[in-house]
Amino acid sequence: MTRKKAGLTFGSGIDAIRTTLAAILSLLLARVLRLPEFYWAPISSIVIIQSTIDPLTISWQRFAGTAVGAVLGAALAALFPPNAIAYGAGILACGVVCALLRLDGAYRFAAITLSIVVLIAHTRPAWIVGLHRFVEVSLGIAVGLAVAVLWRRPKTT
Repeated sequence: MTRKKAGLTFGSGIDAIRTTLAAILSLLLARVLRLPEFYWAPISSIVIIQSTIDPLTISWQRFAGTAVGAVLGAALAALFPPNAIAYGAGILACGVVCALLRLDGAYRFAAITLSIVVLIAHTRPAWIVGLHRFVEVSLGIAVGLAVAVLWRRPKTT
C-alpha cells in the first residue's frame, strides 16, 4: 500500500492561492453589483475551482442545474404553500427535467437551487429570489471558470 504525501506542497499552495483569488474576485463583483445573497458567488467559484471534474463540464452542469432549479423553485413557491409534498414533487421534477434535457450532472445543482428557493424564507417574490440565485451563482461560475482556464491547476506528482 502506498501512502500519499501529506502536508503543504508548492502545488497545494498555488491551488489555495487560485481558489482564494477566484473567491475574492467573485465576492467583490457580487458586492459591486449589490447582489442580495452575494455569498453564493464565491461559493460557486470555489465549487468550480476545487472540483475534480473538468472546469468547463462542472461549470455547465452548475449553470444548467441552477437555471432549472431556479425556474422550477420559483414556480413551485409561487403556486403552492410550503409543504413536504410540494417540495418532494419539485425535487422529482428537477430530476425529470434534467433527464429529459439530457443535462447529465446538473440534477444535483437543480435540486440544491430549488431547495434554497423553496425552503428558505424570503421577503421578495419567488421569481425574484430565483433570478437572484441564478445571477449570483452564474457570476461565481464565470469567475471560477475564468480563473481555472487562465491559471491551470498545478500538476500533482
